[in-house]
Amino acid sequence: MTGRDILLCSPTGRRGQVLALFASAWLSTQLLAQVVPPLPNRPESVKFAAIGDNGTGDRPQIEVAAQMVKAREAFPFDVVIMLGDNMYGGQSPADFVKKFEQPYAALLKAGVQFQASLGNHDRPQNVNYKYFNMNGQRYYSYARGNVRFFALDTTRMDAKQLAWIDASLRDATEEWKICYFHHPLYSNADRHGASVDIRVRLEPLFIKYGVNVVFAGHDHVYERIKPQKGIYHFVSGAAGKLREGNMSPTNETAAYFDRDQSFMLVEVAGSE
Repeated sequence: MTGRDILLCSPTGRRGQVLALFASAWLSTQLLAQVVPPLPNRPESVKFAAIGDNGTGDRPQIEVAAQMVKAREAFPFDVVIMLGDNMYGGQSPADFVKKFEQPYAALLKAGVQFQASLGNHDRPQNVNYKYFNMNGQRYYSYARGNVRFFALDTTRMDAKQLAWIDASLRDATEEWKICYFHHPLYSNADRHGASVDIRVRLEPLFIKYGVNVVFAGHDHVYERIKPQKGIYHFVSGAAGKLREGNMSPTNETAAYFDRDQSFMLVEVAGSE
């Protein structure tokens, strides 16, 4: 791996192509300028970033945030999906300043909207933190252009939430359906790996209603999974913490990177 994974794929074989850029924390501004242009980068497209397991307040998180700011100069995303474990350790008001507001100050000032999902290290009351834009909900949905996003709480997956995602996916009219949460349905990292119990409950619904792409964190690596039952899966859990050398790739693995912190840039441009 070279620290980047530029992906061109066709979700479910029906809705065209999705382009994603994986970027590690050490990419320079010059290199970012070289690798961002292969994305369509169209004015009307839906552009977003993805981060997971970020909330440490330590130098690696701050470096990733700085690279996100640099990337945005060439690729003006306005949404960041958060894949859980947004806060580690103390979670007082001062901790939210140190572990979120200060690292992402430039993005917040620019009007970038963070849309969080909760991980196992996040406290339930964090759904009320204003900059996570969860509006008091453990799971919720929102749309950007022709994309419908679904943020789930896989730490507390219960019958009520399953009924909600069933109905929400069924009723969604947008061309693209993207789900994100903390525990990966597929992962080949050694520390945690796939959350098969969650997969058994969610995957049939994702297949039934034509979900295109799934993002998760939990494992502190980057991995792109080969399409599973027509759905593309990404693990992106190294925006603050890292388990270096933790990947044991299998024939499910399309690409991976476990040597540095990372984040993702994603674009949906019409049917691409």
